[in-house]
Amino acid sequence: MNDDSYGLKYAYIYTALITTILLAPLFFYVVHMKNIYDIQNELQLKEKSYLILQKMQEHTSNDDYFEYPRFKTFKSGLYGLRQEAIFTLIKTPIESFVEGYHIYKDDAYLVVKLPEAKYFKAKYLVIKNKLSYSEVYEKSMFIFLSIAILVFGLSLLFLNRFAKPFKQVNKKLDNFIKDSIHEINTPLSIINVNIDLYNRKYEANKYMKRMKAATKILSNIYNDMDYLIKHDKLSFKEDDINMTSFVQDRVDYFSEVALMKNITLVSNVQDNLSLKMNSKQFQRVIDNNISNAIKYSHEENIVEINLYMKDNECILSFQDYGIGIENVDKIFERYYREKNQTGGFGIGLNIVKSIIDKYNIILSIDSTFKKGSTFSYKFPKKIVSTKI
Repeated sequence: MNDDSYGLKYAYIYTALITTILLAPLFFYVVHMKNIYDIQNELQLKEKSYLILQKMQEHTSNDDYFEYPRFKTFKSGLYGLRQEAIFTLIKTPIESFVEGYHIYKDDAYLVVKLPEAKYFKAKYLVIKNKLSYSEVYEKSMFIFLSIAILVFGLSLLFLNRFAKPFKQVNKKLDNFIKDSIHEINTPLSIINVNIDLYNRKYEANKYMKRMKAATKILSNIYNDMDYLIKHDKLSFKEDDINMTSFVQDRVDYFSEVALMKNITLVSNVQDNLSLKMNSKQFQRVIDNNISNAIKYSHEENIVEINLYMKDNECILSFQDYGIGIENVDKIFERYYREKNQTGGFGIGLNIVKSIIDKYNIILSIDSTFKKGSTFSYKFPKKIVSTKI
């Protein structure tokens, strides 16, 4: 995970946490605002009832007709002693004629008792309107989103401020690797060439084998650092890889390294498997897994490398019987090392993670502390073929 994605990840986490905490007071705010809305709505219904009563009071028996007041969003009606409709604009039945303010489903009612035989022999005046809390919910959502955006922005700002010293450290480490790789390349090449020349001229001995194994370890570290520096600047073209022979070649390459600890590499590689992937990136995945399996294994042990098809899916696994992993969640962080005494820069698995994420390769890790680990890579069907 790079510095920017780290800041974004924890900004999302803090935002979710704080907004979740704020949900409780926001809930009480919504309840309070709904109560206020109900009070305001009741007052509006009472206001309309006063207008209707005023109109009926102004009406006299000498008038030829009475024009009943009508409103745009309010419906009303007059009902008799037996709750029968004398005149009404309300189309739905009235649930209760108990005097006062009532809410039923989405409707609000105000029932007003009238003096008997005063207003067209009506006993009840009922005012009704549709009850909608959409305005309350809109305001609450606006407040919620405003708080979330504010918290997210502040979290991102402060996290970036706090992470600045760590970014500087990472930058220095990257610069150190860039400088180191140029210094390592030339002497490493000279050593490899001279060892090969010596082995051609003289019979190989255990000292030269150890030197050759050591140069392979250095070469693997060099290749990781080289990839780390260049992967953002280069485009990696996909190759048609003979997966079977490629994996076996890398196993053979590391066999001398394994012998330094009297470890045997046991490979079980299925034939006729082809892979559509950049060969350098595929090599980084294999080399780092074999190298780590050897590094964290006990002496005079075995490391198993398996390549096979299961349920029409291609699996590549690396199993060791070594010290295991204490913290699986951290091993992919750049510069993190599970055991400091094993050496290395802690960049290998970080590189592996970036590559498998690019190709949608699924990794599962089964590790028991002090007993060993198995890294299994499941390749997408679209990049694997059983025909070569």
